[in-house]
Amino acid sequence: MKFNWSVAMPQPELGQNLANTLKVSPLLAQCLINRGLTEAENASRFLQPRLKNLADPFLIPNMAAAVDRLLCARQGNELVVIFGDYDVDGVTSTALLTETLSSLGWRVEQYLPHRLEEGYGLSREGVERCLQKYPTQLLLAVDCGSTAVEVIAGLREKSVEVIVLDHHQVSDPAPATVALVNPQLGAAFRELCSVGLAFKLVHALLKRMRQQGIAEAEAMDLRVQLDLVALGTIADLVPLMGENRILVTAGLDWLSATKRPGLVALKSIASTPEVVGSYEVGFQLAPRLNAAGRMEDAQDALRLLLTRDANEAAQLARGLDERNRTRQDIERNICDEITASLRARFDASKEFVIVEGKEDWHIGVVGIVASRVLQEFYRPTIILGSDGVCWRGSGRSIEGFDLAAALRSCADLVLRHGGHAMAAGLSIDASNVCLLRQRLNEMARASLTKDQLRPCLKVDAEVALPDLTLGLVEELGHLEPMGQANPTVRLVLRGLRHARPPQRMGKENQHAKLRVGTGRHIFEAVWWNCRDAELPAEPFDLVFTPDINEYNGRRSVQLKVLDWRPAALPTPALLPL
Repeated sequence: MKFNWSVAMPQPELGQNLANTLKVSPLLAQCLINRGLTEAENASRFLQPRLKNLADPFLIPNMAAAVDRLLCARQGNELVVIFGDYDVDGVTSTALLTETLSSLGWRVEQYLPHRLEEGYGLSREGVERCLQKYPTQLLLAVDCGSTAVEVIAGLREKSVEVIVLDHHQVSDPAPATVALVNPQLGAAFRELCSVGLAFKLVHALLKRMRQQGIAEAEAMDLRVQLDLVALGTIADLVPLMGENRILVTAGLDWLSATKRPGLVALKSIASTPEVVGSYEVGFQLAPRLNAAGRMEDAQDALRLLLTRDANEAAQLARGLDERNRTRQDIERNICDEITASLRARFDASKEFVIVEGKEDWHIGVVGIVASRVLQEFYRPTIILGSDGVCWRGSGRSIEGFDLAAALRSCADLVLRHGGHAMAAGLSIDASNVCLLRQRLNEMARASLTKDQLRPCLKVDAEVALPDLTLGLVEELGHLEPMGQANPTVRLVLRGLRHARPPQRMGKENQHAKLRVGTGRHIFEAVWWNCRDAELPAEPFDLVFTPDINEYNGRRSVQLKVLDWRPAALPTPALLPL
């Protein structure tokens, strides 16, 4: 067993009432309850996300101050420089703001930092180069800046005002900005990432400008930017709940039908299907957009999103695809080196946090490597490389260990840090890496239990074989788009047997196809990347994600295997379907 199974407690009375009110199956009602949607009105809005249900953007902390300053800049014909970030959220935010503000009458330039030379966020080096290139009195920092106290104070001394539009944790004290537009400062909108905030900022500007009768605002349809919002939101792994669910649902429709030359070219090079979903964004489009910023700088990704020339778009898309292949090779080599080393010496009883670094590891891929290492060992993980001056790295965490807070507690050891509970970045002198590892492990041993160091597989419900119909699986599709906080549905079947021996598939026989069930109820199951030793011994219980397989015009229920264990005694708490 790879996971601790946590099967949601059935709530038959609440579930049946919800099912009756919404006219859905008890299973779908239970899935809604598992996602915190226990009231019919909220559940109905979740199942039918609509743009008209978006909240007033002025409810976001400091939004009014940002709008006032930007309108003042427009009236005075001031240059607004957008200082973005090099990941997909930062690039899509920068593209959205560049397009919309330019169309609405602002003078706009944009600057994306170079990952290797300037590092993350509002670094001193990045800001100096930005202002040398684009002298301005107003900087709009996007997807960064919430902890840049000293840099923003220095800009203030030079009479450069800063608006921060960001969703990361805010330092204490907060930077002295004109407006710090960050949902972390309030109780609502905390699911939004920066491209969602950029959309809300433009929405707020449009509302104010339409009140003033400005023609450019009357002519703008902000919905055409939703393709960018869906891209950045899914790529940034923020919860697909609340405002994000509304924006991403509509955004995927716009992305599927987009006429934006850069995205048309990117979809073509990635062989993305006509209908784009969360999977296609997360595993086909976003990695290629991220590749530029990871390997060098993100300018080509931004140019791709902004270009109106199909030939230029095709050339840029090919370049991003090539860089993504290079990124994959570098990432694979580093990951193999780390995992081989850890397997030889890892002590699960003592090592609660993994901190690994090497001078020649490419700092552009350390975040992805940290994610891979975490999947293998299930420990909060920080991977570091060198930029020639200091060591820079990225960390990923597990539930129960706030990585950004932990790094704040280690502020005396690190040069810079920032991020949120589950992902963070830092810079550190090589001489302090061992001390950082030691202190983080002490903190983790004091706060994490051994049960928390084994991944939990949350299961929505136990079902019976006869009830697993095509219609039921189709109905569960109403939960899409799925992602953070709204994961794919996971179900458990009890007491299964093999209807025939497992078959190998894939170029390297790395996957397995099974036929499982009992009696007349047999289903095809696929298990990606499993070894022979991992295949289930019957009788067994199975946790899986239900899916619909289409082949030769025939549609059938298919199970995507997540885990198995020897069959337990049947439980009486099956949901009535």
